[in-house]
This record gives sequence, C-alpha cells and structure tokens, in this order.
Amino acid sequence: MVPALRRARPDDAAAAAEVWLASFRAALPTVQLAHTDDEVRDWIARVVVGQYETWVAEVDSAIVGFMALHDDWIEQLYLRPDWRGRGLGRRFVALAKERSPGFLQLWCFQVNEPARRFYERNGFVAAELTDGAGNEEREPDIRYEWRPPERPGIGAPSGRGEGDA
Repeated sequence: MVPALRRARPDDAAAAAEVWLASFRAALPTVQLAHTDDEVRDWIARVVVGQYETWVAEVDSAIVGFMALHDDWIEQLYLRPDWRGRGLGRRFVALAKERSPGFLQLWCFQVNEPARRFYERNGFVAAELTDGAGNEEREPDIRYEWRPPERPGIGAPSGRGEGDA
C-alpha cells in the first residue's frame, strides 16, 4: 500500500512521537537520547506538530513517517523502521524541495551512515562538520545543503556574441 502524505493535525502528534522514538533507537543505537520519552512526546506535540510545517505519511489510519519543515530547514524526517527502503523518504524529500524550491538544509549525525547516503543520493552536499558541541546529544553532526541544479539556458549567457543571430 502506498502511504498518503498529508499535513499533520494536532491529534497526529502522539503517533509521530512514537515513529520518532522507534526510528531514533533503530538508526542511532549508540547515540544517547538527551530527553526522556515523555519529553520527546511533549516536544513533538508542542513544537514539531504545533509550530512547524509537519507532514505525515499515513497507511490505513496509521502514521508510518513524518517530516517537519521550518523556513529552509528539514527539521525532522523520520520513518518507522519497517518503512525504510520503500521510497517514502524520497517522497518526503521531493515534497520538501517543492515547498522550498531554492534551498534546503538539515542536520544529520555523522554516525548515521544510512541517512547520510540517503541525503547524498537525493542531491544534498555536506556543508559543515561539527564536533557535536552545539547539539544536545553532544554527537558529531553534519549540516547538509541542497540547491536546485542549474538549468542551461535559463539566466545563463548563450555563448553567442553580439550579432551572431
């Protein structure tokens, strides 16, 4: 079944938090959570769903993934572990590029090799590496950026000199 993507509603927050917790634990078993599960649930409800442009992927009334956008940032992108590798992440990234067509950025932990490969396959390039001092987990991270590819002939010189018509 193909998940439907839709804007999150306040009543999606609990399910999104469970996706976040399951995905974080599966993808990052060596990274220490900076908050309790209940603090994560509260933050997802109050900030992620409450303040960001958050989208969910839904199958048979179950949330299987979500993405939160804020300005030109992909703030969160998490899938239930059993939904990885099915193209859902690509759909979320394509949606993010539609919503912010000129530029996107995101943070990813350096130890998350599968996520790094995913973002790089989807056109993101590493822009900054840190030692983790700036995040709550104190885990080295990487900031990725995406810009649309240059389109030949649009805004670029034609290569023709004056009078070459």
